[in-house]
Amino acid sequence: MNGAPLPTRRLPAAIWALGFVSLLMDVSSELIHSLLPVFMATVLGASMLTIGLIEGAAEATALIVKVFSGALSDWWGKRKPLAVLGYGLGALSKPLFALATTTGLVVTARLMDRVGKGIRGAPRDALVADIAPPDQRGAAFGLRQSLDTVGAFLGPLLAMGLMLLWANDFRAVFWVATVPAFLCVALLVLGVQEPERPAGHQRTNPISRDNLRRLDRRYGWVVLIGAVFTLARFSEAFLVLRAQQGGLPLAWTPMVLIAMNLVYAAGAYPLGKLADSVSHTTLLAAGLVLLIAADALLALSNSGATFWAGVALWGLHMAMTQGLLAAMVANTAPPDLRGTAYGVFNLVCGVTMLVASALAGLLWDQLGAASTFLAGGLFAVLALLGLGLQRRIAGH
Repeated sequence: MNGAPLPTRRLPAAIWALGFVSLLMDVSSELIHSLLPVFMATVLGASMLTIGLIEGAAEATALIVKVFSGALSDWWGKRKPLAVLGYGLGALSKPLFALATTTGLVVTARLMDRVGKGIRGAPRDALVADIAPPDQRGAAFGLRQSLDTVGAFLGPLLAMGLMLLWANDFRAVFWVATVPAFLCVALLVLGVQEPERPAGHQRTNPISRDNLRRLDRRYGWVVLIGAVFTLARFSEAFLVLRAQQGGLPLAWTPMVLIAMNLVYAAGAYPLGKLADSVSHTTLLAAGLVLLIAADALLALSNSGATFWAGVALWGLHMAMTQGLLAAMVANTAPPDLRGTAYGVFNLVCGVTMLVASALAGLLWDQLGAASTFLAGGLFAVLALLGLGLQRRIAGH
């Protein structure tokens, strides 16, 4: 067990504000990203391997940058200015998608957007951990993840409606995405106050050998788990492409991310609260079982009830594991090294995300779509076996 049941007191207002900041940016980002794989394939003529590499490189860039911004936030003793910079870069990247006529400009915009995400990610997560009471961290990360994910399905929903309204005009839809992005930056600047650092806080190098030694085996195990989970779960762009392969019209392809994120948003907060009172290992194992089932269904079918059941299980897996992993990092890292801890965690996950998405695209091109999902399921099975082995060793 990981503590007593969650008390009934409310989460701090700043946690809610950070959640709505994430919601607005995700509306903007997913409005674009739900259409981007199809835009690249149909308008720009990109191959599946190219799309996989772009998606993997973009996500890996975000995760790798987090190690530097996280360490900087620990050294500086401030999280919010870096979060504002990161969200600001994300907002500035949005017009470039609408202007893109080649994959080169898409790559530029995607990387700029993800660099912004990388700059803000670790300081924002550390800020959530700094603000939330220790016995409410699961709920705090679950709430932020839930609101973030509400944006992740509102974005595709808006994209679908605008595509139907504007006769598949990708660029006009991309321009709309700039509005919530800039609103997000304004809310962060005006609505979130960073807690004061304790008196006498001294700056030290967070990535010095002595400080890194303070990130012990418990933290190292969380990093390993996160890496394996990332390897088993490649970019959601392949879910969208699987639906298009099954004959879903262009304007309706965002429905895939809408369905997945609806399940994700509904489950993230209650499962986050659950994580404050039950075994983390049990929840992680259950999440892997869900991912294995999702991959099996998506390998079997690209349309109909089987396909949509796979999408729903994918979303439930995300709800069960993503906020939990963030809370586990906070629980195993010293408070003055939280930014660095999130950065290192995401650096490792960034490398595995690049490998997973490139492999997914290569398998799709060479062996067909089903092989991509079968490989993901195989990695999830191996992760589940590793989790069981670790639990058995810990029991001794």
